[in-house]
Amino acid sequence: MLCGILKPSAGRARVAGHDVGRGIESIKGLIGYMSQKFSLYDELSVLENLQFYGRLYGLNRPALKRRQEELVAMTHLEPYLERRAALLSGGWRQRLAMACALLHKPEILFLDEPTAGIDPVARRELWDLLFGFASHGMTLFVTTHYMDEAERCSHVGYIFMSKLVVCGAPADLKRMPEVNPPATRRLDVTCEWVTRGLQCVRDLSGVLASTVFGQSMRLLVEESLSDDRILARLREAGIHGADIRPIAPSLEDVFVSLTERHAKATSKPLNGS
Repeated sequence: MLCGILKPSAGRARVAGHDVGRGIESIKGLIGYMSQKFSLYDELSVLENLQFYGRLYGLNRPALKRRQEELVAMTHLEPYLERRAALLSGGWRQRLAMACALLHKPEILFLDEPTAGIDPVARRELWDLLFGFASHGMTLFVTTHYMDEAERCSHVGYIFMSKLVVCGAPADLKRMPEVNPPATRRLDVTCEWVTRGLQCVRDLSGVLASTVFGQSMRLLVEESLSDDRILARLREAGIHGADIRPIAPSLEDVFVSLTERHAKATSKPLNGS
C-alpha cells in the first residue's frame, strides 16, 4: 500500500508528504523498494540488471552511466559486473538489489527483511551501507524479525495480526508498563549447565518468565524473589558459582511481552503473530 501497489482498504497514509490514495504517481518516483525475495533477473548479468532498471526509471544514458558507476563503487560490485545474477551469493544478490533500488536516488527506501538468508558478515556490511545512505538524508523503512536489527532503528513499530500495536523509539518501548510489570525486575543469571539451571529455576515461585540467552538465563521475577533464593535453588541442583545481575529489557522482551498480551486478548495462538 505504501509503495502504491495496493489500494488502502481503510484509513490514510502519507509517504514523502503525498497521500497514497491520491498522489501515488508522485510517490513512485520518490521511493525505492527492495523485496525480501530476490526479484531481479537471474539470466541477466549484474551490469545488465543495473542498465535495465536504470532505463525503467527513465534515466538517460549519461545519467545512468554516472549513477551506475557511483553505486557499483559504493556496493563493491566491480568484480561481478559480468556475472549472471543467478550465480551470486545471497549477500551479493542483496547488494545488487539495493543498487537497482537506488538508481533513481529515492528519498525513501523500503526494505522487506533485507538480510534474511545471508551470513553475519554480509548482514553487517549491508547495514553499514544502509547507515551510509541514512547519513545523507535517506529515510529507511525496514521490516524485520531480527530484534538486533530493530535496535538499530530510530523508531520501531510493532505489528500484531496486521494491526499496528505501538510505535516509538526503542528506548521508549522498553519503558512501557506492559514490558515492565509493577513490582518486578529482570535478571541475567550466568552459570554452568545453564539449561539444567533454567529447568529448576523456572519452577520457583515468583519467576514470571525465563529463557536461555547464550551462557546465561534471562529472568523476569517478582521483586519479592531474592537473589539468594535463586542461588540456593541452583545449588540444590548442583550448580555453584552463579552470578546474578539486573538488566534492562531488550526489544526482544518488548516483542514477546506484547505478543503474549495481544495473543491472549484475541485468543490467537502465538505462532500466528
